[in-house]
Amino acid sequence: MSSTIKVLLAEDQSMVREALAALLGLEDDIEVVAQVARGDEVLAAAREHDVDVALLDIEMPGCTGIEAAARVHAALPDVKLVVLTTFGRPGHLRSAMEAGADAFLVKDAPAAQLAAAVRKVLAGERVIDPTLAAAALAGGANPLTDREREVLRAAADGSTNAELAALHLSQGTVRNYLSTAIQKLAVRNRAEAVRIARDKGWL
Repeated sequence: MSSTIKVLLAEDQSMVREALAALLGLEDDIEVVAQVARGDEVLAAAREHDVDVALLDIEMPGCTGIEAAARVHAALPDVKLVVLTTFGRPGHLRSAMEAGADAFLVKDAPAAQLAAAVRKVLAGERVIDPTLAAAALAGGANPLTDREREVLRAAADGSTNAELAALHLSQGTVRNYLSTAIQKLAVRNRAEAVRIARDKGWL
């Protein structure tokens, strides 16, 4: 590995991405060698530029930063993964760690803190924003199964049970998954279930 840390920056808002790149570029030992605006472009860019660390925003078109992290972790396990978030939703932290993330930070953290996190993950450390860690512990574990989350995500746009059955599940099965999710989240309907699950970062 060279003495310069090669960083990939994935962020769909160009102003934020360019600001982060400029701030990291002030560090003597860090070079932003690639920038992408979509989650589904992360893996190819990480491969092409042989990066050491990928900084991934959670909310991106194509796929989320957490999904991108999982893809990079599976294909390029030596690449360190730093997930950045605007909203500290507890479920996002848990999901990011399960996807192989080495760090989980709020996007508006000081530049020096972000640069320090890049160095720490490369040294094998794990870095988690303490406020987000406390919120994740207080929020408890995600009670939803993968299938329940999948059905809730599909229901988020108001799809009917018949449309949801396009997930290759019968209408009755879809209804059962929705009913179970609604019961687990102690809400009255699917709209409330989607809202609660999103607020906690479980979708």
